[in-house]
Amino acid sequence: MKVWQKAMDLTDLIFDYSKDLPVTERYNLVDQINRCSCSIPSNIAEGSGKTTSKHFAEFLSISMSSSFELETQLLICERRKYGSTDKLFSCMELVAEVQRMIFSFREHILKPETKS
Repeated sequence: MKVWQKAMDLTDLIFDYSKDLPVTERYNLVDQINRCSCSIPSNIAEGSGKTTSKHFAEFLSISMSSSFELETQLLICERRKYGSTDKLFSCMELVAEVQRMIFSFREHILKPETKS
């Protein structure tokens, strides 16, 4: 799935960004950022194993929620002037792209099938 792959790319980018954050945030913000980024593709993967579109959509919703949590944590980093501005901007762009993809995919799988 393209959305899962893009979410995996986001996780890689986030881990790269977070390793440059202050050591004092290691067990707080850094930990939370990394967990959120892992949660996004993990919930997509878990949902793909469900038997109904409705159940899959629930996991996509959880994935979307994690992406908004991650976005908020990145905004905190921006406000605190943590890490590389360029890396942060790249992370924010990719988060927004993943959010759009998850939303579109969720809408697609919930759309009632039309019979020909």
